[in-house]
Amino acid sequence: MAKLYFHYSTMNAGKSTALLQASHNYREGGMATYLVTAQFDNRAGEGRIASRIGIGEPADTFAPDDDMFAKIEARLAQGPVACIFLDEAQFLTKPQVWQLARAVDDLGVPVMCYGLRVDFRGELFPGSAALLAWADEMREVRTICGCGKKATMVVRKGPDGRALRDGEQVQIGGNETYVSLCRRHWRQALAD
Repeated sequence: MAKLYFHYSTMNAGKSTALLQASHNYREGGMATYLVTAQFDNRAGEGRIASRIGIGEPADTFAPDDDMFAKIEARLAQGPVACIFLDEAQFLTKPQVWQLARAVDDLGVPVMCYGLRVDFRGELFPGSAALLAWADEMREVRTICGCGKKATMVVRKGPDGRALRDGEQVQIGGNETYVSLCRRHWRQALAD
């Protein structure tokens, strides 16, 4: 039975690595997969899911106004797909998450979404909030703070290296911009 999955974590937890490994496992078993990522997150190149450890795969992309149900339906018309893997799921809109849920229910294809749960301010992304509400299964991908505790938060560093409290929710960046921390160290970084 097909399900909608949400694999969530902070930055640098290995979400893209896990996605690519799971897709590889399907393909190694002779099953096709469909990879999708956010169009505007082009750190690895346009239409590419890549991991910090150096592995990557080409992927289709989604923009905020794309109909995810129609996109999946069009891909399935080209041939069977055993599973759909979607990276950077936090950038989905609420309607797009609902479209993914409909694809699972009406088209019978599992959809595995990977993304951040909260932003640098500790607030849910709209796509993540909808996935937390509607996913059939949720799995935390764990990473650790420098102190050894589980990291659940992320700070965005400014040009001076200090943690920012304000700004746009979305700013594409990697290790040069974001640091994953436990809540206690996140609060300390923000001088809270």
